[in-house]
Amino acid sequence: MSVIGWLPQDVLAPPSRVLSTLGSLIFDGTLTTALSVSVQRAGFGFALGSLIALGAALPVGLTRTGEAIIDPPMQMLRTLPLLGLVPLFIVWFGIGEAPKILLVALGVCVPLYLNAVGALRSIDSDLYELADALDLTAWQRFRHVIIPGALPGTLVGVRQALAFAWLALIVAEQMSATAGLGFMINNARDFMQTDTIVVGLLTYAALGLITDAAVRVAERRALRWRTEGTSR
Repeated sequence: MSVIGWLPQDVLAPPSRVLSTLGSLIFDGTLTTALSVSVQRAGFGFALGSLIALGAALPVGLTRTGEAIIDPPMQMLRTLPLLGLVPLFIVWFGIGEAPKILLVALGVCVPLYLNAVGALRSIDSDLYELADALDLTAWQRFRHVIIPGALPGTLVGVRQALAFAWLALIVAEQMSATAGLGFMINNARDFMQTDTIVVGLLTYAALGLITDAAVRVAERRALRWRTEGTSR
């Protein structure tokens, strides 16, 4: 729109200026440094959120006791808005890295938990009967029945969780960040540098697409047995 004159260039930078700024930020190391910090935050938050989600999903999806104890607070957690938690996280954990990582972990935890529970509950009951007939041990049952049965739905949850991880990271990096993509965008906002803001937002979007594509590749490889089984 700024190219054809519908918007002033100081409101929305034209693509040519965005590309020029992208090259400059890469060349001087600003973008790569910010990207490294943001990826580390997202990685730590995703790992923590995944551990919590899967650790909660297993007892909920496999036992009624787990469902009665763990599921209600997880459902309550699902309704909490991330933006509403920002002031509380700052009071509890300060303005360092901890609240940022925890906010990402929370964004990851809920969608992965819901999908993992649904996947565990959808495992065919005939498989459990077959495991009983074969007298499988608890570990063998977990390895040969539960993991393969729940893997497709859980991987869908991983894809959703990664999308939420980047969304949560955008929110988290508004909390007095001193490095990262959010810090770069906030600095650009203060100086009305819309070209840098657009570069930062496009970088977030590219990260989301790259991680989603990586999970899709892993999903095809991990679930290759399904296509091999149907092709026979």
